[in-house]
Amino acid sequence: MDHAITHPLISAVIFSILGILVWIGAYFIIEKITPENTWAEITKNKNTAVAIIFGSMIIATAMIISAAIHG
Repeated sequence: MDHAITHPLISAVIFSILGILVWIGAYFIIEKITPENTWAEITKNKNTAVAIIFGSMIIATAMIISAAIHG
């Protein structure tokens, strides 16, 4: 393969993996700072409000990671 093609591809894969790892770390931090087990609250108790807030935090974290990766 041509290096002009593989370099952006390798960079994208590395940053994607790095972004996923940072997101997982952010999830565990969010899980620790919230008083309840958010996953159990969403799945077992069907708490829609917690699901919306948690989804918003996931989207916000993903946007921050994306902005950091793209510069």
